[in-house]
Amino acid sequence: MRYTIWFIVLGTIALTACTVASNNPTAQPTLPPTAPVVTPTVSTPTVLATPVPIQPSVDPPTSTPTAAIDPTTLTYSLEKIADNFRRPTHLTNAGDGSRRLFVVEQEGQIWVIYDGQRLSEPFLDLRAQVGSRGNEQGLLSIAFHPQFANNGRFFVNYTDRNGDTVVAEYRVSTDPNRADPASGRELLRIAQPAANHNGGLLLFGPDGYLYIGTGDGGGAGDPLDAGQRLDTLLGKLLRIDVDNGQPYTIPADNPFLNRNGALPEIWAYGLRNPWRFTFDAVDNILFIADVGQNAWEEVNAVPANAAGLNYGWRLMEGEQCYRPATCDPSGLVMPVAVYPHDSAIGGCSVTGGEVYRGIRQPALIGVYFYADFCTGNLWALWRNTGEWRHALVARLNLQTTSFGLDEDGEIYLLDRAGGVYRLVAGD
Repeated sequence: MRYTIWFIVLGTIALTACTVASNNPTAQPTLPPTAPVVTPTVSTPTVLATPVPIQPSVDPPTSTPTAAIDPTTLTYSLEKIADNFRRPTHLTNAGDGSRRLFVVEQEGQIWVIYDGQRLSEPFLDLRAQVGSRGNEQGLLSIAFHPQFANNGRFFVNYTDRNGDTVVAEYRVSTDPNRADPASGRELLRIAQPAANHNGGLLLFGPDGYLYIGTGDGGGAGDPLDAGQRLDTLLGKLLRIDVDNGQPYTIPADNPFLNRNGALPEIWAYGLRNPWRFTFDAVDNILFIADVGQNAWEEVNAVPANAAGLNYGWRLMEGEQCYRPATCDPSGLVMPVAVYPHDSAIGGCSVTGGEVYRGIRQPALIGVYFYADFCTGNLWALWRNTGEWRHALVARLNLQTTSFGLDEDGEIYLLDRAGGVYRLVAGD
């Protein structure tokens, strides 16, 4: 079954990337505390026990339309695809033509959704080795190798029973809907000094390398100054080659490969907690949503092949100096979008999203959607004539933990309460 939940469209609030935020942001229109929601009574979704057939997917668009984009003119709704997951943290597809969705649960299980129904057995159960007592700990993501259809390889990121980050490789079994739990191979382990700010996303870039987002190790204000240090893997975006070497090799063009005192896995630094990031291969852009400290949430957008960038933490939070109170932002990446805490249009924790490249809703092509975990605010970020704009487009009655894409480029959202929703827009 599929169900539709409707939300009102909020006013157009377009901000350019070059706008400099102040300590006293301009007052914004008051928004309703919640949008009207229609929630039908539903039964528990059935489960499938039969194997999933392999079907070719439709190729998504390969270029951004030249017409001006304006996502603020649309009405947004969420179509419920599945429910009753336990604290879901990540959703993705395998890119193998099967049209399956994979949902990661924080406690350590990965489930398959096919045609709106969850299969009766998990794809992989890692609960025995995953530690999920902390709010930001657990099984945090899965990434399928670009050649998964041929080699059956995939990768997971989780915190273990000691709270340390583990990146491991697994392989699918002879049953395409079940992984081989005995195939696990640890690639990377990062000691975590605290239970929060673990990052946790794994993602293959357009270049075929595996990218790993890591937080600054937790504690208010980055007490280790991990974000700005190059001798630690904390507070970074890492990049490794999983197709060569044991357990991996460093790509030859990694920016700190030959720098004394720097770890060669580092691709970018100055991050606080890049919980979710994504690549838009069509426009060759990397989007990183970095969770803020006390005042600001931010989204960054840079060329996907730009190496060695410094995103500023803990020197800066959003567009403001953090520590020290006065700083020199020269050479730092400035976010293309920020929003404040303690505001009707703000929130407390950004959940990075995805760029729409689907076939059902051409008006959304090229728009990056993201949300705030605390308020349910849904934001759109897009570029017209080279200028970045962002706007609050809806308020969702969800705690959005993650976004994801299916093989057709349609966008999905996960609710911490257990729902899986597809984003829908109309006039």
